Amino acid sequence: MELALTEEQRQLRSTVREFAELEILPHVMEWDEASQFPREIIGRLGELGVLGIVFPEALEGAGLGYVELALAVQELARVDASVALTVSAHSSLAANHIFQSGSDEQRRKYLPDLATGRKLGCWCLTEPDAGSDAGGTRTRAERCPEGWLLNGTKSFITNGTHADTCVVMAVTNQALAHHGISAFIVQRGTPGFRSGKKERKLGMRASDTAEVILEDCRIPKENLLGEEGQGFVDALHVLDKGRISMAALAVGIAQGAFEAALHYAQQRRQFGHAIAEFEGIQWKLADMATQIEAARLLTYQAAWMKDSGQHITKAASMAKLFASEMAVHVANEAVQIHGGYGFVKDYPVEKFYRDVKLCTIGEGTSEIQRLVIARHLLHSDE
Repeated sequence: MELALTEEQRQLRSTVREFAELEILPHVMEWDEASQFPREIIGRLGELGVLGIVFPEALEGAGLGYVELALAVQELARVDASVALTVSAHSSLAANHIFQSGSDEQRRKYLPDLATGRKLGCWCLTEPDAGSDAGGTRTRAERCPEGWLLNGTKSFITNGTHADTCVVMAVTNQALAHHGISAFIVQRGTPGFRSGKKERKLGMRASDTAEVILEDCRIPKENLLGEEGQGFVDALHVLDKGRISMAALAVGIAQGAFEAALHYAQQRRQFGHAIAEFEGIQWKLADMATQIEAARLLTYQAAWMKDSGQHITKAASMAKLFASEMAVHVANEAVQIHGGYGFVKDYPVEKFYRDVKLCTIGEGTSEIQRLVIARHLLHSDE
């Protein structure tokens, strides 16, 4: 594995960083305070090519890979995790599921609009009683003359209020358990499809999180995504790639929190010295920087393995587990370095601290990641 970024990758990172600092940073607290979803920014990221990084140029994507997607998500999360989460859910989950499992016709129909940001996507797996136990899905899909009739409620859906194109998992054969779950494409505006309650959240407040409700929602037969009964299996592969994005998001939050703490430590004076001169602060900063680099490399490795066509389940879970737990610790230390100022909204670490906790929960909790890793250690030939 080549550890050095290519010139194209460095340019991408620089472009996204510049965009985030100029177009997103001035509005971060405004959006956070108002829980305002910045739809216009998502469209502009689509125009910049960020939403279509991993999709072929023939589908109006950039034709790049997951290393590049990880770089972009990191740079967005370094400034605003809400925007990074929106991009991750759109690209790594919703659009990626269509790209991974869809027919050529479905790819041509849906992906160009998703890759360019003309439309926004969401991925509907979680339900009120099916979180870590995603196999406990209760949403039903029954055959009808028009194709399929969907009924159920999805919860904690990122982009759930604003998404135009939704990938929905539903049970098509209860007797087959996990192998009786299928995936469907549902377009906003379809009768019987609506958004429900918008969640009021601790952090990532500018990211839209809401219920998606299906009540006698009729969709054509060609909206079945992948093979009938393969939806859950396909979803696991989608989650592998989504966990790379979530790891990158965690690294980005940690980087932003670290940079804020480093700057503050160099400016804040106590006992006649900048607090960065005190050994206790220096050790915190050294540990934070080291942990971020370790997580970054785990994330790049998983992304590189995906781009190389290797099996990534264990690597993606390791990256997501370590990066998310690391980011929580780094954000906590950043607040500690700020002291009382870290507890007020005048300084950015307060928001990093609130945002970061989702990283240990979304797209599989830390406990689920440990289960995935352990199963591969105990039962895999890797």
